[in-house]
Amino acid sequence: MSAAKNINITLKIWRQKNAKAKGQIETYKLNNVSTASSFLEMLDQLNEQLINEKKEPVAFDHDCREGICGMCSLYINGRAHGPDTGTTTCQLHMRKFNDGDTIYIEPWRSKAFPVVKDLVVDRSAFDRIQQAGGFVSVNTSGRTIDANAIPVPKHDADRAFEAAACIGCGACVATCKNGSAMLFVGAKVSQYALLPQGKVEATQRVLNMVRQMDEEGFGNCTNTGACEVECPKGISLENIARMNREYLKASLK
Repeated sequence: MSAAKNINITLKIWRQKNAKAKGQIETYKLNNVSTASSFLEMLDQLNEQLINEKKEPVAFDHDCREGICGMCSLYINGRAHGPDTGTTTCQLHMRKFNDGDTIYIEPWRSKAFPVVKDLVVDRSAFDRIQQAGGFVSVNTSGRTIDANAIPVPKHDADRAFEAAACIGCGACVATCKNGSAMLFVGAKVSQYALLPQGKVEATQRVLNMVRQMDEEGFGNCTNTGACEVECPKGISLENIARMNREYLKASLK
């Protein structure tokens, strides 16, 4: 890794007061940005500059800044989470950019993810899909069985863990030409469909989650595969196929 240096960049950032207001791209010059800083730290630097200039800072989502929570959600130079593959926005560093670069930063674009302000979008649609069936009901009467007491084939456990890696960031929706959430829903359905604990409620789970997904206004999947490419956790399209199989079986019961 080369030594850190400072670069000067031009930022083209989407500014929008609220969901009903008309937004626009605004231009900012930012100098002396360390290539060792993260992309979000660069935005912090910009906001400090704007505050010092008595201007409104740019609103953007962030929380853990460790690639776990799924809060950071920026469309950077035409790609969800930016030019690096397999990383979230908070894991992206400025060493991926060069001195004099112009960087375009936009929010997720989806009917189901309305803009709250600037780069912040409302992703509560994902929460409602999860609440529709993305869980396992557990008897907490005191006579529960330890989950580890139920044998699970290693292949199934590995596939379930891979599906459970989904952090719900919404990159799949933002990058899909149809605004589809099927990779997200497929991962959540697969996470439980592969495990014995999830089979009891499997029928209602997939029916309810797909129904809620449709009600939220997400598009359908046409197997382009952009969602898998841009997913920071590498969630496989196999999960969509598994969800379709689960949905077909549930519909025939």
